[in-house]
Amino acid sequence: VESRGMGLMRGLELTEPAGPYVTKALEKGVIFMSAGTHVIRFVPPLVIEKEDIDEMTTRLGKQLTKDYAGKRVLVVGALKGAIFFMVDLLKKMDLPCDIDFIDVSSYGNGTESSGKITVTHDLEADVTGRDVLIVEDIVDTGLTLKFMKDEMIKRGAKSVKCCVLLNKTARRTTEVEVEYYGTHVGNEFVIGYGMDFAGLYRNLPYVGVIKPQVVEEFSKKHENDN
Repeated sequence: VESRGMGLMRGLELTEPAGPYVTKALEKGVIFMSAGTHVIRFVPPLVIEKEDIDEMTTRLGKQLTKDYAGKRVLVVGALKGAIFFMVDLLKKMDLPCDIDFIDVSSYGNGTESSGKITVTHDLEADVTGRDVLIVEDIVDTGLTLKFMKDEMIKRGAKSVKCCVLLNKTARRTTEVEVEYYGTHVGNEFVIGYGMDFAGLYRNLPYVGVIKPQVVEEFSKKHENDN
C-alpha cells in the first residue's frame, strides 16, 4: 500500500469489517482518490459495498414506511457522517417527512470519544408533539445518541427513535436503544459512505476499515488535542 505526500496515511489499508455483510472484493482493482495534492492508493479490500448498502436502505425504508404509516415524521440527520445514508434512506421511505439536522460531537480532534458532548449546530424545527427519527451513520459508545434522544424528549417530542447504518455494540458504554440498523460491525475504525478519518474519505461509495496501526499513530499524535 502506498501513499504520496501524506506521512500520516503511510500504511493505509482497508480490511474486511465484521458483520454479515462480508462481500466480494472490488472488481476494478486499485482505486485512486485525490485529496488535494495527495493521492492515496487503496488495495482492493473486502468491504460493505454499495450493493449491500442499497439493500440495507431498501429494507430499512420499507420497515420505516410500515411503522410510521399515517404519520408525518421529522427526520433528523446527525452531521456530518449521516448525510449519505440519510439521503438514500429518505428515497426509500414512502412517507411525508420533514428534514432537519443537528451536529453533536464528543470526539474533538481525536479518534476516541472525550465523553464531553458539544452541540455545534442545533435544529431549526420545533419538535414539540413530533415523531422524531434520528439518522446516524454509526453508533458506538452511544453517548451522543443518548444525548440527542434525551434532548428531543426534553423539548417535547412525542416519540424519538433512531435509524443507523452501522451498529458497533462492541464499543457501547451507554445504555441506549437503537431501534433500526443496517448491520453490526466489530471494533474496527470504519471509513467511507459519510464516515471519515482525519476529515477524509467520507465520499467513498463503500465502507472499509483503517489499519489499527494508523489509528494508533494518529491518536498518539493528537492525544492532547481535546
